[in-house]
Amino acid sequence: MNLTNNLLFILIFFLCLTNCNKKTNKEENETNSSTLKPIDNIKKQDSIVSETLHRAYQNDLYSQEFQSEIDRGLALDSTIANLWQQKAMPLFKQGKYEIGMKYIDNAVKYDRQGYQDYRAFTKCIFAKTYKEAIADFQDYKKRFGYSYVMDHSYDFYIGLSYLQLNEFKKAEEIFKTDYESQINEHGKSWLHPVDLFYYGISKYEQGKYKEAIELFNLALEIHTQFSDVQYYKAFCLDKIGLKEDSKKLMETAKINGERGYSFNEDNADYERYPYQVRWK
Repeated sequence: MNLTNNLLFILIFFLCLTNCNKKTNKEENETNSSTLKPIDNIKKQDSIVSETLHRAYQNDLYSQEFQSEIDRGLALDSTIANLWQQKAMPLFKQGKYEIGMKYIDNAVKYDRQGYQDYRAFTKCIFAKTYKEAIADFQDYKKRFGYSYVMDHSYDFYIGLSYLQLNEFKKAEEIFKTDYESQINEHGKSWLHPVDLFYYGISKYEQGKYKEAIELFNLALEIHTQFSDVQYYKAFCLDKIGLKEDSKKLMETAKINGERGYSFNEDNADYERYPYQVRWK
């Protein structure tokens, strides 16, 4: 009886060992397969993107032919976020925000980390849906951390959005924190004249004219002919009683503005930035 029990135990042990080995081998094969599949898929998608954009950019950016070529690529794989962004981009530059946002939403759907901050940027600068821009940036920061998009920090766009919502004190607080962070981490050379301009505007709107002038002066040290900065600095000078200085600076601002010395943002060719002066 004891011998029989021993033999039975040994048999069960080997059966279990065999099944475990089979399961382990199966899991390893599945793991290897799942590891290789995304790599193969990425290569396939990269090929589709390369071929699609090569064809698309043979056409005018704003043409229906351009859109049709992007659609051909998406017909091969509708989950390629890059192609959805490429489809949206010229529409934003044409002021077709509603339809463009639909496409950029798809880009975020398939690659949130890659495109949500870009979507938030478009909401702030193009579509001008500032509350949505704030929510998008704040959500992105929680998910993926703090960074930059289109040459500016996330908090820059959040501050700018509050400025456009007439929440001037809130905007000033955010610009101040961002300013101090950049100074501490990178030094004064890291400062951007547009950042300083809007930080100054947040003070100007609250009647803090001398503080605004200090920030405008910093911006003008970097971009010496920045006409929009000169324009608002002239107003501040007038407010503190320096009438003659204000008049002279306004004349200089007008000359520089008419010569095109304004915002040097890439997208300023397509979209008027907040507080940007119309000189003509």
